[in-house]
Amino acid sequence: MAAEQIPVVGLREPCPCGSGRRYKACHGRAVAAVAPAIARPFLGLPDECDWVAMREIVPAATAELRLLDGREVMLASVLPMAWPALHRDDGRLLLGLQVQGGSGDASRDLAAALERAIAAPAGTAIESLSRATPGPRLQDLLDLTHPLSVQVHEGLDFWVSTGTEMTEDVKASLDQANSSIVPSGKVGSVAAAYWCRIGDKEFLRWVQPHDEDRLTDALARLRVQDADRLGPGTKFVGAFRADGLLVPVWSLVPGSTAEDMAEPAVDFGKRLDQALADDRPLSSDERRIRGGIISRQVTLR
Repeated sequence: MAAEQIPVVGLREPCPCGSGRRYKACHGRAVAAVAPAIARPFLGLPDECDWVAMREIVPAATAELRLLDGREVMLASVLPMAWPALHRDDGRLLLGLQVQGGSGDASRDLAAALERAIAAPAGTAIESLSRATPGPRLQDLLDLTHPLSVQVHEGLDFWVSTGTEMTEDVKASLDQANSSIVPSGKVGSVAAAYWCRIGDKEFLRWVQPHDEDRLTDALARLRVQDADRLGPGTKFVGAFRADGLLVPVWSLVPGSTAEDMAEPAVDFGKRLDQALADDRPLSSDERRIRGGIISRQVTLR
């Protein structure tokens, strides 16, 4: 297999070349040299937090992108069979965020997939990420004045409405993906807050743009004041890190909906802004709470 044909995979996965070594110790070394890991790959894009949400926590969502030349691209949380990109039969361009592998710079990887789709004949699916090479990032290809307006779907049936050819493989991928969809919804009153139902419990996951240390301090201050809730019966349960941003999580009152969270989210946002503006040293209780928040954090990517 020629080096340029070897797809990008996770650094700890076996190298696709068949050497038996991990990717990072084989062909991944060249990838890392070309595209070093970027902590916040979507920094500089409009609505960075929604990019992170679509990539990490929202199972079925779409948004319209605009290229610098005016052409439109449909951004999707995931495409059939986790394709990175698709040049549809009618010329429509689609870009998928939830893909396997990567060079450590998701923005460069996705830009490369998008450029391949643009150059490919109509009806072509880009089935894997290519090896990283010097080239543009999404920030270089997209119209940065165009906001990201996310539409959350109940399932991935939008694959059909986008005109994707329903081959047996695509249908099987759709059925499998829909069977595992976590019901989700966007809280419309604030940016990048998403409700979800996992089993018989509801949660709110809210991607935050703030500096991680400052945000953790603010959350600790609010916990000590018992002001970190989203209303009676809710509880702040911790935060995880995704694409360089922290995502606080709350458990909600059973039966709560995304619409129910609209007003509480606005109220909490005001309290958070006040806590973020507080420059006083943390008290002993606040430091203890802060340590607990950090100890429970996990990193998705």
